[in-house]
Amino acid sequence: MELSDDMTPFEAVNYFFDRAANIDRLSDNACGVLSGTYRELRVQVPVRRDDGSVTVVYGYRVQHNGARGPYKGGIRYHPTADIEEVRALASLMTWKTALVGVPFGGAKGGIQVDPSQLSKAELERMTRRYTDQISHIIGPSRDIPAPDMNTNAQTMSWILDQYGRKYGHTTSIVTGKPVALGGSYGRDAATGRGCVFVMDEALQDVGIDPDGATVAIQGFGNVGSWAARLAADAGYRVIAVSDVEGGIHAPGGLDVPAVMSHARESGSVVGAPGTEPISNHELLELECDVLMPAALGEVITSTNADRVRARVVIEAANHPVTPVADQILADNQVLVVPDILANAGGVTVSYFEWVQNNQEIAWDEADVNSRLENRMRKAYQECRDFMTTYDEARTMREAAFALAVSRVVEAAELRGYL
Repeated sequence: MELSDDMTPFEAVNYFFDRAANIDRLSDNACGVLSGTYRELRVQVPVRRDDGSVTVVYGYRVQHNGARGPYKGGIRYHPTADIEEVRALASLMTWKTALVGVPFGGAKGGIQVDPSQLSKAELERMTRRYTDQISHIIGPSRDIPAPDMNTNAQTMSWILDQYGRKYGHTTSIVTGKPVALGGSYGRDAATGRGCVFVMDEALQDVGIDPDGATVAIQGFGNVGSWAARLAADAGYRVIAVSDVEGGIHAPGGLDVPAVMSHARESGSVVGAPGTEPISNHELLELECDVLMPAALGEVITSTNADRVRARVVIEAANHPVTPVADQILADNQVLVVPDILANAGGVTVSYFEWVQNNQEIAWDEADVNSRLENRMRKAYQECRDFMTTYDEARTMREAAFALAVSRVVEAAELRGYL
């Protein structure tokens, strides 16, 4: 497959899968099965608006592979959440769950809509209708949704309730729920916390002292804001953050709690006291030790990869670096910790939540965070060891994909369909 920034999201993911397949020396049969998806569902979702009119949007649920357990993946509400994007994200979930050793397969869902144009009541009606439309292919031992971009614990509560109206109350049908409905302590911070754990490991590998190391974070939603807060608490110097309105920069380090307070009050990080304005594009090219893209995909491309001055890139977002850019960063000796490793903290604690629901117990937050740290650091170390053992795995991404793919293939072979 020819490298290009114009590759579709699924083509880009399968480019990395093909590299892993060569490293693992997979058969043509295995490649044929794992490079495609098991099931793709497209549903029409009529939304009754507050004024009585109806807007029709379309939703998707893609199940990529379930060799290692029930399908698992979030649901996002975004104008770009078309079948191509959801298909790519479902594939990434298969490799992500295998990499961190949780017994799930990969799925993803989405509704192609701008949620900012809907009221809370309209969002609820849309979510319930979408749940009805996909309810026959999800279930606590079949496919377990979770929050993703522009969805949250409230969204999961609506799905839990709507599914329960048809099938009876089922706590483990979704993860990322409020604690009051069976959610896990530590789930909100899990993805950002996991990013900080692997950032610790990566800086040790490149010989940078984490204490005072500079970090720039693009995106200040759930993942980016938690990563900023936890990184600052751990001694990192967070020098820049941004959101859809723009970014802020403070070379001496941001007062992250103050920035969070300003963002809550104003709706954006822009204009936080004691900071300089910076664009999202400029943030990606700042001189810093760690760059953490935590917003949309494909923000580092062939057009700007040569201008990235960070020593380490932590992919908190899904697919923020295109294949062409990934090669440029590798040539420039930038260590990229790939999304299937870096942002796997969310699905790891989702697994913990599912386990707690099935056992009808609750772990305290310290227990959840400790278990998460063990999983994330172990997964990083396994990728690093794979990369140093196999010459064909030249980057952390190639090592992560090859390791994940080998685990899925093993499970599929044991089941008997490969």
